[in-house]
Amino acid sequence: MLVKKQWKVWLALFAVLALVVAACGNDDDDEPGAAPADEAPAAPEEEAPGSDMPGEGVSVTMARANWTTGYMQAAIYRQLLEELGYEVSDPADLELAPANAYLAMAEGAFDFWVNSWYPVHSTFLTGEMPDGSLVNEHVSVVGQEMLAGGLDGLLTNKSLVEEHGITTFDQIVADDALFELYESSDPNPGDGVLQILGCVVGWGCYEALAQTIVIAGYGDRVEQLDVGGYDAVIAEAVSRAESGTPFIAYTWTPSGYVTQLIPGVNAMWLAHEPDKLHDGSMDNPDAAVNRPASLDPDVCTSDPCWLFRESSDILVTARNDFLVENPAAAKLLELVQISVVDVALQNVLYDGGENTSSDVNRHAADWLAANRATVDEWLAEARAAG
Repeated sequence: MLVKKQWKVWLALFAVLALVVAACGNDDDDEPGAAPADEAPAAPEEEAPGSDMPGEGVSVTMARANWTTGYMQAAIYRQLLEELGYEVSDPADLELAPANAYLAMAEGAFDFWVNSWYPVHSTFLTGEMPDGSLVNEHVSVVGQEMLAGGLDGLLTNKSLVEEHGITTFDQIVADDALFELYESSDPNPGDGVLQILGCVVGWGCYEALAQTIVIAGYGDRVEQLDVGGYDAVIAEAVSRAESGTPFIAYTWTPSGYVTQLIPGVNAMWLAHEPDKLHDGSMDNPDAAVNRPASLDPDVCTSDPCWLFRESSDILVTARNDFLVENPAAAKLLELVQISVVDVALQNVLYDGGENTSSDVNRHAADWLAANRATVDEWLAEARAAG
């Protein structure tokens, strides 16, 4: 059984790597900073001015998002800032849903977080504050943490896809026999409404999926169900996948969740008809879907694979006054990049039992050690800026 379990985990990791390999490639095989063979080494540059500890005496308050797949990134940024001398709060002490985080940041409750998903979270930037100003007048998006790092959509049973020739979510809703098959097994069977194991209330994906259901004309036949936190969603979906019971559940990458619901093994990404997706209406233009996901037919029910959300950029959002008053920190936030593959690998460790705060901090420290040469370059630039 142990061998079988390990095989499943590594097969899932292979699927994750296939999703994100385009985001982590490097065409330059030369060692950074090496002089071409036919040129003499350049004279060493003068050391840039700046303190080794530009953040000394400055307290910084961080927050993190309320999903575990973002924990390591928050820990990485905290440890980096501490190397610059900043005194940084533990992001675990302030864990928020996006619906609360952006307004709280704009109001000064904390200085920054590294768990923004754009365009999924763009709607939160246009929220109005008590003084009539908008959130985006007080905060800014910074850097290139993980460009195109986020993929989110719906999964369903691979066995049912193959047995019934399912190609889209819309087919399930329109076909009476398929609809009854799924509805009779959902959390509230027999009520004539198909309950999806959906996104968590307060996350940007919840609003986007709910609006997609309305725009597609399914408002009286389909609803999104929050079963009590995302771990409960996955536990329910995995139980159904193992028993062969129909399910439709939301998930995302990079995450360790796809080592339990494994696209191409026990689950498939469930495509949508392109004319039934979010068109940017309902005062949510950033939710419009303009291109399909880069997913192969062996992991998605249709080719091209249209999911209800486009790939998102995972980025830092910070208060404007914090960026202005702390140029060294601002420069660091601008420079840091994290591989989505590294995040996926850490998520597997976390889901495998290495899930304490000390584990997460150790994972972050291990990542910094493995990338020390690049990290030191970032820190040098930040010190020069400070």
